[in-house]
Formats: sequence, structure tokens, C-alpha cells
Amino acid sequence: MHKLVVDANKKGLRLNLKELFQYKDLFLILAYRDLRVRYAQTALGLIWVFIQPLATLLIFIMVFGRAIKVDTGDVPYPLFAISGMAAWSYFSFVLAQAGDSIISAQEMVKKIYFPRLVIPLSKAVVGLVDFSIGLFLVVVLMMIYGFTPSINIIYFPLFLIMAMISALAVGIWMSALTIRFRDFKHVVPFLVQFGLYATPVGYPSSLVMNNLPDWANVLYYLNPMVGVIEGFRWTLLGQQPPSVYSLISFSIIIILFISSLFYFKKVERIMADVV
Repeated sequence: MHKLVVDANKKGLRLNLKELFQYKDLFLILAYRDLRVRYAQTALGLIWVFIQPLATLLIFIMVFGRAIKVDTGDVPYPLFAISGMAAWSYFSFVLAQAGDSIISAQEMVKKIYFPRLVIPLSKAVVGLVDFSIGLFLVVVLMMIYGFTPSINIIYFPLFLIMAMISALAVGIWMSALTIRFRDFKHVVPFLVQFGLYATPVGYPSSLVMNNLPDWANVLYYLNPMVGVIEGFRWTLLGQQPPSVYSLISFSIIIILFISSLFYFKKVERIMADVV
């Protein structure tokens, strides 16, 4: 029989990955519950999964494709935009859901013990539904425009993992910070809205790099999703490979993810008391 001992006086910030694995069933239940309730009692149901990205794509086409006439090379603009939107939609969904996840589950957090990290981690699975829809739309547009994926597609899983880690890193940070400072509930929507335009979703990153000095380019690539979206387009559309500045984005992702896990572990001790 499995015996669990919770020691409130236990010190240290060591991550217990074995314990996380033991709660894999709770992880799956939380993800399944979120999937079921997401569009429950809505008239259109899962159709919303298609409406949201298509509406955003239409706005991007009108603003960046027609009004500003962004140069996307030999790639049709709708295909260019939807490839960036697929990655950004996943990131923004996980960030928004994970940021408020502990507060939303406060009743469960107060009553029983389990590794609280399971809650924000489960959001990464739910976000894969939206991401799959985005990829489906990419494939549809590829077929419409007769666009063949390049050999770079073999590296696609690598950038998908980077997108997941990036989303979880910022989401875990926000979930832990929101517990102590409720102000971050208002920061997350701002980050999602601001990030949409500060990330090369509707325009190529070269448009920014060609008009900024080197020091500003370094600041631009502090955004972890800049390198990820460049990688997505390189693997899906065969455009220019990620610039050397992307190493900054990838380094930020790793630093944010590791630091978020340890900060979350630190806050986890008092989570049930202050939530």
C-alpha cells in the first residue's frame, strides 16, 4: 500500500519528479476535465475552435497582408500568418490558463495534498487541441496554394517542444506569482495582447531586424517566442533558418523554465495558506 508522508518542516528546493509521475492520473483527469468544460453549454461547441483562429487570420490579412502589404517572399500571406498563429495561439492559451490555474483550483488545493505543479502542467495538454487546429489550417492552406513542406519538417518536433517549454515556463512563473500578488491576474491578459504584436506572428522578424540597431535586436529576441516562431516557419515553409539571435530566445526559454520550477517549489509550501 502506498504511504504518503507530508513533512511541513522539510527544507530544500529539490524537484521530486518521481512524485510528479505518481500523480499522472490526476494530471490526465484535470486535462480531460478542462477539455470537457471548455465549450460546455455553448451553442456552437467545438466550432469555436475554428472560429477564433480564422477571425484572427482575417484581421491579419486585412491589416498586414492588404493594408501594410508585408513582404513574405514566395509564401502566400495567409499561409505565412497562420503558421505563426499556430505557435502563438498555443503559447498564449497555456500562459493564460496556467497563470490563473492555482487560484481557480483553490478549493482542491486547500483540501488535499498533491504536487501543485500538476495543475499548470495539465494546461499544456489542453492547449494542444488549439495547436492541432492551427496545424490543420496550415495543412489546408498548403493544399490550396499547392505548397510542399521542405525537408526541414523533420526538425518540427524540436520547435514544438521549445514552444511547450516556453509556454509552461512563463505560465508556471505567473501561476506562482499570482498566488502572492493578485496584480498578476491583470498582467497576463496584457502580456498576451502585447506579445501578439511584439512577436513575429503577422510579419517576418527580418522586418524588425532591418530597422533596428543591433542592441535593439538583442532586446527583441529576449522574447522567447521570436526564436520559436522563426523555427516553426523554417520547418513548415522552408523560409530562412532562425537567425543567430534566436540563441538568445532559446537561452531565455531554458532559464525561465528552470527558474520557474524552483520558484514554484518555493511557493508551494505556503500555497494552501495564502491561496
